[in-house]
Amino acid sequence: MMFKRMKSDIQAVFDNDPAARSWFEVIFTYSGLHAIWSHRMAHAFYRRRLFTIARIISQTSRFFTGIEIHPGARIGNRLFIDHGMGVVIGETCEIGDDVVIYQGVTLGGSGKEKGKRHPTIGNNVVIGSGAKILGSFKIGDQSNIGANSVVLKEVPSESTVVGIPGKVVRLRGKPLDRLSHQLPDPVIDSMKALQHQIEELQSEIADLKGKGQLRQEHVTSE
Repeated sequence: MMFKRMKSDIQAVFDNDPAARSWFEVIFTYSGLHAIWSHRMAHAFYRRRLFTIARIISQTSRFFTGIEIHPGARIGNRLFIDHGMGVVIGETCEIGDDVVIYQGVTLGGSGKEKGKRHPTIGNNVVIGSGAKILGSFKIGDQSNIGANSVVLKEVPSESTVVGIPGKVVRLRGKPLDRLSHQLPDPVIDSMKALQHQIEELQSEIADLKGKGQLRQEHVTSE
Protein backbone atom coordinates (compact mmCIF):
# COMPACT_ATOMS: atom_id res chain seq x y z
CA MET A 1 0.00 0.00 0.00
CA MET A 2 2.76 2.43 0.94
CA PHE A 3 4.78 1.75 -2.22
CA LYS A 4 1.64 1.98 -4.35
CA ARG A 5 0.94 5.42 -2.93
CA MET A 6 4.54 6.53 -3.47
CA LYS A 7 4.29 5.37 -7.06
CA SER A 8 1.13 7.45 -7.56
CA ASP A 9 2.93 10.48 -6.06
CA ILE A 10 5.73 10.07 -8.60
CA GLN A 11 3.23 9.67 -11.43
CA ALA A 12 1.56 12.91 -10.33
CA VAL A 13 4.86 14.69 -11.01
CA PHE A 14 4.98 13.35 -14.57
CA ASP A 15 1.31 14.25 -15.10
CA ASN A 16 1.80 17.87 -14.02
CA ASP A 17 5.39 18.78 -14.88
CA PRO A 18 6.54 18.48 -18.53
CA ALA A 19 10.12 19.05 -17.35
CA ALA A 20 10.20 15.71 -15.49
CA ARG A 21 12.44 13.35 -17.45
CA SER A 22 13.02 10.21 -15.43
CA TRP A 23 11.99 8.43 -12.24
CA PHE A 24 15.53 8.77 -10.90
CA GLU A 25 15.48 12.55 -11.40
CA VAL A 26 12.03 12.91 -9.81
CA ILE A 27 12.83 10.77 -6.77
CA PHE A 28 16.11 12.49 -5.96
CA THR A 29 15.58 16.12 -7.02
CA TYR A 30 11.93 17.10 -6.50
CA SER A 31 11.62 18.86 -3.14
CA GLY A 32 7.83 18.88 -3.28
CA LEU A 33 7.84 15.10 -3.42
CA HIS A 34 10.29 14.89 -0.52
CA ALA A 35 8.10 17.22 1.56
CA ILE A 36 5.00 15.09 0.94
CA TRP A 37 6.78 11.86 1.88
CA SER A 38 8.23 13.45 5.01
CA HIS A 39 4.79 14.70 5.93
CA ARG A 40 3.32 11.22 5.68
CA MET A 41 5.89 10.02 8.19
CA ALA A 42 5.31 13.02 10.50
CA HIS A 43 1.54 12.63 10.26
CA ALA A 44 1.79 8.98 11.32
CA PHE A 45 3.58 10.03 14.54
CA TYR A 46 1.13 12.91 15.02
CA ARG A 47 -1.83 10.53 14.93
CA ARG A 48 -0.15 8.47 17.63
CA ARG A 49 0.15 11.68 19.70
CA LEU A 50 3.93 11.68 19.45
CA PHE A 51 3.82 15.39 18.68
CA THR A 52 7.44 16.26 19.37
CA ILE A 53 8.82 13.60 17.03
CA ALA A 54 6.29 14.67 14.40
CA ARG A 55 7.39 18.30 14.67
CA ILE A 56 11.08 17.38 14.49
CA ILE A 57 10.43 15.52 11.23
CA SER A 58 8.39 18.37 9.77
CA GLN A 59 10.97 21.01 10.74
CA THR A 60 13.80 18.94 9.30
CA SER A 61 11.83 18.62 6.08
CA ARG A 62 11.24 22.38 6.09
CA PHE A 63 14.98 23.00 6.44
CA PHE A 64 15.84 20.86 3.41
CA THR A 65 12.85 21.61 1.13
CA GLY A 66 11.65 25.11 2.06
CA ILE A 67 8.14 23.69 2.40
CA GLU A 68 6.39 23.76 5.78
CA ILE A 69 3.58 21.26 6.29
CA HIS A 70 2.25 20.90 9.81
CA PRO A 71 2.14 17.23 10.89
CA GLY A 72 -1.58 17.55 11.66
CA ALA A 73 -2.57 18.50 8.10
CA ARG A 74 -4.50 15.88 6.14
CA ILE A 75 -3.32 15.39 2.57
CA GLY A 76 -5.04 13.30 -0.09
CA ASN A 77 -3.59 11.32 -2.97
CA ARG A 78 -1.38 12.63 -5.77
CA LEU A 79 -0.70 16.11 -4.38
CA PHE A 80 1.82 17.92 -6.57
CA ILE A 81 3.85 20.82 -5.12
CA ASP A 82 5.74 22.54 -7.94
CA HIS A 83 8.75 24.75 -7.12
CA GLY A 84 7.52 24.55 -3.55
CA MET A 85 9.76 27.09 -1.81
CA GLY A 86 7.73 29.10 0.71
CA VAL A 87 4.65 26.86 0.77
CA VAL A 88 2.98 26.77 4.20
CA ILE A 89 0.17 24.34 5.10
CA GLY A 90 -1.49 24.71 8.51
CA GLU A 91 -2.37 22.15 11.15
CA THR A 92 -6.10 21.73 10.48
CA CYS A 93 -5.83 22.05 6.71
CA GLU A 94 -7.40 19.27 4.61
CA ILE A 95 -6.36 18.70 1.00
CA GLY A 96 -8.23 16.45 -1.43
CA ASP A 97 -6.94 14.35 -4.30
CA ASP A 98 -5.08 15.55 -7.42
CA VAL A 99 -4.36 19.05 -6.08
CA VAL A 100 -1.61 21.23 -7.58
CA ILE A 101 0.14 23.86 -5.43
CA TYR A 102 2.76 26.30 -6.71
CA GLN A 103 5.47 28.19 -4.82
CA GLY A 104 4.69 30.71 -2.11
CA VAL A 105 1.19 29.42 -1.33
CA THR A 106 -0.15 29.75 2.22
CA LEU A 107 -3.04 27.62 3.48
CA GLY A 108 -3.36 29.32 6.85
CA GLY A 109 -5.65 30.61 9.55
CA SER A 110 -7.08 34.09 10.00
CA GLY A 111 -6.69 34.41 13.78
CA LYS A 112 -6.01 32.64 17.07
CA GLU A 113 -9.24 30.65 17.19
CA LYS A 114 -9.16 27.04 18.36
CA GLY A 115 -10.35 23.98 16.48
CA LYS A 116 -10.70 23.95 12.68
CA ARG A 117 -9.08 27.17 11.52
CA HIS A 118 -7.48 26.31 8.19
CA PRO A 119 -9.07 25.76 4.77
CA THR A 120 -10.38 22.57 3.22
CA ILE A 121 -9.22 22.13 -0.38
CA GLY A 122 -11.40 19.99 -2.65
CA ASN A 123 -10.31 17.61 -5.40
CA ASN A 124 -8.58 18.71 -8.63
CA VAL A 125 -7.87 22.23 -7.36
CA VAL A 126 -5.00 24.35 -8.75
CA ILE A 127 -3.56 27.05 -6.47
CA GLY A 128 -1.35 29.61 -8.23
CA SER A 129 1.95 31.06 -7.04
CA GLY A 130 1.78 33.30 -4.00
CA ALA A 131 -1.91 32.71 -3.31
CA LYS A 132 -3.09 32.98 0.31
CA ILE A 133 -6.14 31.03 1.47
CA LEU A 134 -6.89 32.07 5.04
CA GLY A 135 -9.63 30.71 7.27
CA SER A 136 -11.83 27.71 7.91
CA PHE A 137 -13.87 27.28 4.72
CA LYS A 138 -13.88 25.10 1.62
CA ILE A 139 -12.45 25.57 -1.84
CA GLY A 140 -14.76 23.58 -4.10
CA ASP A 141 -13.67 20.78 -6.43
CA GLN A 142 -12.03 21.64 -9.78
CA SER A 143 -11.46 25.29 -8.85
CA ASN A 144 -8.53 27.49 -9.88
CA ILE A 145 -7.05 30.07 -7.51
CA GLY A 146 -5.13 32.77 -9.36
CA ALA A 147 -1.56 33.73 -8.52
CA ASN A 148 -1.22 36.15 -5.56
CA SER A 149 -4.94 36.00 -4.78
CA VAL A 150 -6.04 36.36 -1.16
CA VAL A 151 -9.07 34.17 -0.53
CA LEU A 152 -11.04 34.84 2.66
CA LYS A 153 -14.35 33.08 2.04
CA GLU A 154 -15.77 29.87 0.59
CA VAL A 155 -15.39 29.18 -3.12
CA PRO A 156 -17.96 27.07 -5.01
CA SER A 157 -16.92 24.15 -7.19
CA GLU A 158 -15.60 24.79 -10.71
CA SER A 159 -14.70 28.40 -9.99
CA THR A 160 -11.85 30.68 -10.99
CA VAL A 161 -10.80 33.18 -8.32
CA VAL A 162 -8.53 36.22 -8.74
CA GLY A 163 -7.70 39.41 -6.89
CA ILE A 164 -7.30 40.83 -3.39
CA PRO A 165 -9.61 39.96 -1.80
CA GLY A 166 -10.30 36.98 -4.03
CA LYS A 167 -13.42 37.17 -6.20
CA VAL A 168 -15.02 34.53 -8.41
CA VAL A 169 -14.72 35.62 -12.06
CA ARG A 170 -15.71 32.33 -13.70
CA LEU A 171 -18.19 29.73 -12.51
CA ARG A 172 -18.65 26.40 -14.26
CA GLY A 173 -16.92 27.71 -17.35
CA LYS A 174 -19.01 30.88 -17.67
CA PRO A 175 -17.59 34.37 -16.97
CA LEU A 176 -19.34 36.48 -14.36
CA ASP A 177 -19.94 40.24 -14.52
CA ARG A 178 -16.97 40.88 -12.21
CA LEU A 179 -14.22 40.19 -14.73
CA SER A 180 -10.60 40.51 -13.70
CA HIS A 181 -10.14 43.80 -15.57
CA GLN A 182 -13.04 45.26 -13.59
CA LEU A 183 -11.52 44.51 -10.21
CA PRO A 184 -10.59 47.52 -8.06
CA ASP A 185 -7.29 49.15 -9.04
CA PRO A 186 -5.92 51.48 -6.31
CA VAL A 187 -3.76 53.43 -8.79
CA ILE A 188 -6.67 54.12 -11.14
CA ASP A 189 -8.91 54.99 -8.21
CA SER A 190 -6.32 57.51 -6.94
CA MET A 191 -6.01 59.10 -10.39
CA LYS A 192 -9.78 59.43 -10.66
CA ALA A 193 -9.94 61.07 -7.20
CA LEU A 194 -7.19 63.55 -8.19
CA GLN A 195 -8.97 64.33 -11.45
CA HIS A 196 -12.20 65.00 -9.54
CA GLN A 197 -10.40 67.37 -7.14
CA ILE A 198 -8.79 69.23 -10.06
CA GLU A 199 -12.18 69.71 -11.73
CA GLU A 200 -13.63 71.05 -8.46
CA LEU A 201 -10.72 73.50 -8.06
CA GLN A 202 -11.09 74.66 -11.66
CA SER A 203 -14.80 75.26 -11.07
CA GLU A 204 -14.09 77.26 -7.90
CA ILE A 205 -11.44 79.37 -9.70
CA ALA A 206 -13.89 80.05 -12.52
CA ASP A 207 -16.51 81.16 -9.97
CA LEU A 208 -14.01 83.47 -8.25
CA LYS A 209 -12.99 85.01 -11.58
CA GLY A 210 -16.64 85.53 -12.45
CA LYS A 211 -17.34 87.27 -9.14
CA GLY A 212 -14.21 89.45 -9.60
CA GLN A 213 -15.35 90.57 -13.04
CA LEU A 214 -18.80 91.46 -11.69
CA ARG A 215 -17.26 93.57 -8.95
CA GLN A 216 -14.98 95.32 -11.43
CA GLU A 217 -17.89 96.08 -13.74
CA HIS A 218 -19.91 97.36 -10.77
CA VAL A 219 -17.07 99.73 -9.71
CA THR A 220 -16.60 100.97 -13.30
CA SER A 221 -20.32 101.71 -13.71
CA GLU A 222 -20.26 103.83 -10.55
